[in-house]
Amino acid sequence: MSIARPYKQVDVFSSSPYTGNGLAVVLDGQGLSDAQMLNFANWTNLAETAFLLPSTHPDADYRVRIFTTTTELPFAGHPTLGAAHAWLETGGVPKNPAALIQECAAGLIEVRRVPGEESTDTEALAFKAPPLVRTGALEEDVLEWALGGLGLKREDVLAHQWLANGPNWAGLLLRDADLVLSLEPDYVALAGLEVGVIGLHTVGERRAGSYDPAQREQRPAGAREELRPVSDADARRSERFGNVVTGAPADYEVRAFCPGEGLQEDPATGSLNAGFGEWLAGAGLAPESYTVRQGTRLGRAAILHVNRDASGVWIAGHSVTCIDGVVNLP
Repeated sequence: MSIARPYKQVDVFSSSPYTGNGLAVVLDGQGLSDAQMLNFANWTNLAETAFLLPSTHPDADYRVRIFTTTTELPFAGHPTLGAAHAWLETGGVPKNPAALIQECAAGLIEVRRVPGEESTDTEALAFKAPPLVRTGALEEDVLEWALGGLGLKREDVLAHQWLANGPNWAGLLLRDADLVLSLEPDYVALAGLEVGVIGLHTVGERRAGSYDPAQREQRPAGAREELRPVSDADARRSERFGNVVTGAPADYEVRAFCPGEGLQEDPATGSLNAGFGEWLAGAGLAPESYTVRQGTRLGRAAILHVNRDASGVWIAGHSVTCIDGVVNLP
């Protein structure tokens, strides 16, 4: 017999519906088996599905289990913010007014409201990145695997690193954002490897769509002309979060490729950006506060905010509920 369970679909890392990364949230996952959760997550065909449960830790406000279409993850970024958004929207009250504590297989994750965003239509939340469980330069064979699958040359890569914090990301710092946007991956060649790329937008870039068409032939196919303009509201938010590259859509462009997880490219990836923030800011390869744009080649307009302080690395973004109702599950 099926039970009508409260359910939401949340668009994460966007304040405008259907431009971020969708997340299914079952607000009452009690009584569901592992197989039932995985089956429903597969059916939604979204990157991830979150199931909320009572906490088992005295400090946690709730527990979440996160599934892709093929497996369960100990942690993932956009489900963390999306689940917190859904829990708060449903009337959840944190035990600690300063922050809510989300329990997941990776441990306890702290989520905070972002100060100064209360007047906007959607609330910005930030999660504290869990520690990386695998770091260090990519092995030579893994680097060659990534280069071959992405069509890159060795000189295109400024640095590389393992970024494992739930997903097992192979991270590549590329020479610029245009190169990131121009990539046409060979997903067959990349099968079995989760790889993320990041590149800096150059100082003095104008907003997307403002380029003279004659300039487009000088840029890699699929690069800057496909960027959506940034709204004035998003620009103000970027300034509040510490955007360091003026006139660009964001400080960095990121793409995440995960062909083995039921999708080829992820439109907005909290775990990857958390890993990039810990690595790049920690190594002095990026500022301690910057903004990221992701999902551009997929027609999305996700904006993520990365900040590293004395307490750790924080990933912030807006979420908006697109579907609110019930789902019938056993």
